[in-house]
Amino acid sequence: MDNSFKENFFNILFSIFIASLITCNLIANKFVTVDLGFKTFVVSAGILAYPITFIVTDLISELYGQKNANKVVFSGFIASIFVLIFLWLGGQFNAISDSIVDNETYDVVFRNAWRIIAASMIAYLFAQSIDVRLFHFWKKLTNGKHLWLRNNASTIFSQLIDTTLVIFILFVGVWSSNQIFSGIIDGWIFKMMIALIDTPIIYGIIYLLKGKIEPHST
Repeated sequence: MDNSFKENFFNILFSIFIASLITCNLIANKFVTVDLGFKTFVVSAGILAYPITFIVTDLISELYGQKNANKVVFSGFIASIFVLIFLWLGGQFNAISDSIVDNETYDVVFRNAWRIIAASMIAYLFAQSIDVRLFHFWKKLTNGKHLWLRNNASTIFSQLIDTTLVIFILFVGVWSSNQIFSGIIDGWIFKMMIALIDTPIIYGIIYLLKGKIEPHST
């Protein structure tokens, strides 16, 4: 087994995780419709990037173990705090007269970012921690078999927790009960579909890595 390849691949997964998480937080203010034919989902644009973080944590859990997965989750939390701090600092200085982005534009885009990131961080810590724990619970229960089961069972449940917390923190008192419920259902179903799609992706990656990185023992 090539340890340098294993280390480099971990660094790639780590980078993808942080990039996806930060991107999710920065674009989460925009709500979009995603028409899949049988249903049109109304979701935050951040939901397009966020499921990637669960794919990555599942891969890290499978290949590098629970301890490393938890390290990545905690690192993402720290990265989110730094983004929050610098977004706030960016708003404390006046834009020059010929700045491409003036004060008003900056405020419109980022004035609610602190609330988005705060909600995301709370939901993120709960959901990702639950995802990692459930992944390893199912892995131990099945003696390392049935990757599809631990991948989907952990992600689907943790995404419900994540979606519910984010919607409640952001929109209680802003949206009606029906809007909140609809937002949770739309977000969760959309994430579940992505979770089902990512299963063959994870299987494919694990297959391609045979002989280079062996799955972490239970």
